[in-house]
Amino acid sequence: MQRRNRSRARSALAALGVTAALAAGLVTPASATPSPAAAVGERYVALGDSFTSGPLVPRQVHLRCGRSDANYPSLTRTALGITDFTDASCSGAKTDDMWEPQQGMGNPAQLDALSPDTTLVTVGIGGNDIVFGEIILLCTTPLGRPVPRDNPCERRYAQGGTDELQRRIDSTASKVADVLSAVRQRAPHARVALVGYPAVIGDDTEGCRQSLRVADGDQPYLRGVLHSLNAMLHREADTHGALYVDTAAVTTGHDACQPFDDRYVEGLFTRPGRPAIAVHPNANGERAMAEAVLGAVQDGSRSRR
Repeated sequence: MQRRNRSRARSALAALGVTAALAAGLVTPASATPSPAAAVGERYVALGDSFTSGPLVPRQVHLRCGRSDANYPSLTRTALGITDFTDASCSGAKTDDMWEPQQGMGNPAQLDALSPDTTLVTVGIGGNDIVFGEIILLCTTPLGRPVPRDNPCERRYAQGGTDELQRRIDSTASKVADVLSAVRQRAPHARVALVGYPAVIGDDTEGCRQSLRVADGDQPYLRGVLHSLNAMLHREADTHGALYVDTAAVTTGHDACQPFDDRYVEGLFTRPGRPAIAVHPNANGERAMAEAVLGAVQDGSRSRR
């Protein structure tokens, strides 16, 4: 079923010329002509953090929020032929920023983009609530120092029988639940899709040492943290009647530890000529995430008939 979903999603995107354009780095979906079968009466709102907004991915349309018009919401809306579209995503967003403007970003509270006539909502949130940036800072080895073979990051976060990162994930669950409840209140007739995070750390130990400078023993630990975060998001989606979009499945084998040409998620050192922020999806990653979203939304629409 998952393979069929990806095939249908890829076909829809390719039919609009999105796949080829992304490969060339030329796509600008916000100004693209919608599908001839435009979804009349559809209103799509995208909420989320930097994995949604696509910082540095060409073309940037909101510099402070790092929002690209080649991110997965823009590609999804183009593939679906939706003309009434609002992308409220913003880099650095936490669940609290759904209700309040982010300081210094110049964007309103993301939930304010919703209305009773909204028909589709995608939400990508939770990573900054577990302080994703801090994890990158503390679990990667600075240049000039040897990358350890043991697990200093795991020892830092898992002390005395308590795992701090798992505690953060557990405490974020209720915050994600509140976001989904608020979405349902403000857009009661919308299909809602909670989008998980893509694969960042693969199983190529040496590749992860070079690309992410993560210690050998910490690599399985951090893979487990991301898996636990996505599992929590999946549970909350199921509990609140939302679709869950598994972007890890479509990016596995294209993580930040792969050779440059195979990556959908960048490492600490990005490739010249392929703009993207470190440890985030590049244009190919946003395309893969769009395929996953499109497949989930299309299947969700069929199941409601």
